[in-house]
Amino acid sequence: MEQTTLAAPPGGLADEQAKRRGLRKMKLVALSFLAGATIVFALTSWAEAAGWTGWVGYVRAAAEAGMVGALADWFAVTALFRHPLRIPIPHTAIIPNKKDALGSSLGDFVGTNFLSEQVVRDKLGRADIARRLGEWVSQRDNAERVTSELATVVRGLVTVLRDEDVQAVLEQAIVRRIVDQPWGPPLGKLLEQVFADGAHYKLVDLVCDRAYEWVRDNHNTVLRVVSERAPSWSPKFVDAMLADRVYGEVLSFAWAVKTDVNHPMRLALDKFLGEFAQDLQKDPDTMARAELVKQQILEHPDVQRLIGSAWTTAKSMLLTAAEDPSSELRRRVRDGLVTLGERLTSEDPLRAKVDGWIEGAAAYLVTNYSREITTIITDTVERWDAEETSRKIELQVGRDLQFIRINGTVVGALAGLIIYSIAQAVF
Repeated sequence: MEQTTLAAPPGGLADEQAKRRGLRKMKLVALSFLAGATIVFALTSWAEAAGWTGWVGYVRAAAEAGMVGALADWFAVTALFRHPLRIPIPHTAIIPNKKDALGSSLGDFVGTNFLSEQVVRDKLGRADIARRLGEWVSQRDNAERVTSELATVVRGLVTVLRDEDVQAVLEQAIVRRIVDQPWGPPLGKLLEQVFADGAHYKLVDLVCDRAYEWVRDNHNTVLRVVSERAPSWSPKFVDAMLADRVYGEVLSFAWAVKTDVNHPMRLALDKFLGEFAQDLQKDPDTMARAELVKQQILEHPDVQRLIGSAWTTAKSMLLTAAEDPSSELRRRVRDGLVTLGERLTSEDPLRAKVDGWIEGAAAYLVTNYSREITTIITDTVERWDAEETSRKIELQVGRDLQFIRINGTVVGALAGLIIYSIAQAVF
């Protein structure tokens, strides 16, 4: 497996150098304790050889035991990270040799103690995430920040998506379903509901008003039509009288339809529309004609151009709205976030529901994907370079480990002194 080198975190070079200086300093301190014990041992050994007695033996025993303790703890600390004196003694250089096993154990530990459903639910339940989120997002500055981030995400998504791919999806998911779906029955049901509610009356009123206004304002047109259709042998003054008469009747009829809501023409129109709505749902010929009209509409060049440019238009609108902080879209999103935050803060049922969603989602993730999550740890550790990993870990904890060497020297000296004192007292 390819090994990767652990890089210093951005901005952490100075901190790493400080840790290296601290580690070297503590190593010198620990070494000085060993050196001190060695010097004392050498001096007391010389003193005993010169015939000194009494307290010299006690000091020599303490110094000797301190040396042993210092050397033993130096060996133990060094064995964690490398072979002491570069000698490949068994069970040394533990971290480089057991790196993968340590990573696997760390992954299992995290999975068992941190990624269990009970632990996650308990932690999230005490975190009160919904309330905190509501309090945070209810502040307009924070809502504006979230809106800005969402706008950035939208711009990124819209920019990344290829126009031809989106257009193909739109045509398959929307246009094709519209083409495949019969128009007659749903349109008939919609019209039936509209007619039953009387929502079409305003449209009928508008048509009647416009028809009356057209007849009123087109006197010459009516006269010309009547005159053109009169027999060639008919005298002109008779044609004019007849056209005037026809115009008056048409104008009176249009006025009656306009002003009388119960006019037979209106009632006939209502009856026709009701029958048409039923035919769209049940009459095969009417439904077939509706399908023919649908095909003609969809095949019209203008409609095809509209469909082809739908995504381009929507994309332009989205980008414009996302980039403009004062756009209606961003304003509505911002206001919606503030309102949601206020509701999360004040409404217990909504807050409990959101907390339940969060806990459920987290529990689902750890229940079904905890193994994949811990694999990130094990796989990452496996890719680390063994020697570099050892150096990095020593840099983080090595300074504290030097106190083991110092304590080993001191405790060893005390233990040696006690043992020597007991031996002198007994023997």
